[in-house]
Amino acid sequence: MFKIIAKDKKTAARCGEISTLHGKIETPVFMPCGSGGAVKTLAPFDLEEIGIKIILANTYHLYLRPGDKLIKKAGGIHKFMGFKGAILTDSGGFQVFSLAKFRKVKDGGVEFASHIDGSRHFLTPQKVIEIQKNLGSDIIMPLDECLGYPSSRKEAQKAMERTHLWAEISKKTFEKIKIKKQLLFGIAQGNFYQDLRRQSALFISGLDFDGYALGGLSVGEPKKLTWKMAEIQIQIFPNEKPRYFMGLGEPEDILEAIERCCDMFDSVLPTRLARHGTLLTHRGKINIKLSKFKESFNSPDPYCDCYVCQNFTLAYLRHLFSINEILGLKLASYHNLYFMNTLIKNIRQAIKNNSFSEFKKEFFSLYSAK
Repeated sequence: MFKIIAKDKKTAARCGEISTLHGKIETPVFMPCGSGGAVKTLAPFDLEEIGIKIILANTYHLYLRPGDKLIKKAGGIHKFMGFKGAILTDSGGFQVFSLAKFRKVKDGGVEFASHIDGSRHFLTPQKVIEIQKNLGSDIIMPLDECLGYPSSRKEAQKAMERTHLWAEISKKTFEKIKIKKQLLFGIAQGNFYQDLRRQSALFISGLDFDGYALGGLSVGEPKKLTWKMAEIQIQIFPNEKPRYFMGLGEPEDILEAIERCCDMFDSVLPTRLARHGTLLTHRGKINIKLSKFKESFNSPDPYCDCYVCQNFTLAYLRHLFSINEILGLKLASYHNLYFMNTLIKNIRQAIKNNSFSEFKKEFFSLYSAK
């Protein structure tokens, strides 16, 4: 399922390959978010043109609308949305805790009211696996309890223990109903307590999942604390399985995580920034709405060879945003995902060349420029 292709000699960075039902995925890899069955403003052919091989969809959103049974009737999530690549579906647990109008967490699952219409639902770890079976995603995630920062130790320990209970139930359910080549990853929690992070990584690793995810990080805590907690669990996770850092989308953070031996990342950040007029460029983020770009006829990013940077100017993109033209959102989203995908592709090549450290240094020499 996963094989290591190359390792950087100076760091823990590595390249690998995950075999899925819908193709082989080279790692490190960044997965754009298509929570409701679509990456906002972009069609599947845009994603294919950019070179995206795997995206993330959200169990919570798809369960509520249009419903996992309808998607199963349509032939699965790939056929329903017309995407030929691989799809990872997260459990929806984070959305339950962050979006639901009402929620009550029990050892048996989570009761909540839909943020859409207030309808009541109860998600169990078994049901979450069954929903994702209906969706037909390539990689599925178990239900877990994610807390914010800061949380008390008592809350953190309870959430961790519940996550462990749900992980065991999820694994048993998955093995009972497994079809084709769906893969199941485990999620370690522990909030921001070192001993809990260690305990959770050891427990989840012992359940022999197809891959392992760092959950509950990058939720507003100081970066120094993020890496401290991440390093504890990375050192415990089995080396021969892929490591997934959930919810990480800043280019600089992804570089740091890859250096520490993480393989997979996802975030709404690139497309969300794009919809608000912010472009990711080799010289850092730029706000396309600023008046200084009104008569700037330069490429948005002279170091980028994407369709947007080769055909449009800063002035034109600013114009599109100033008149609320939908094309502006599409072009900015296309560029940001192309930037992320190209960055990851170049990182993979640097690892194969044993030059990751040099690549990282060169990237920051430009990216931090004002």
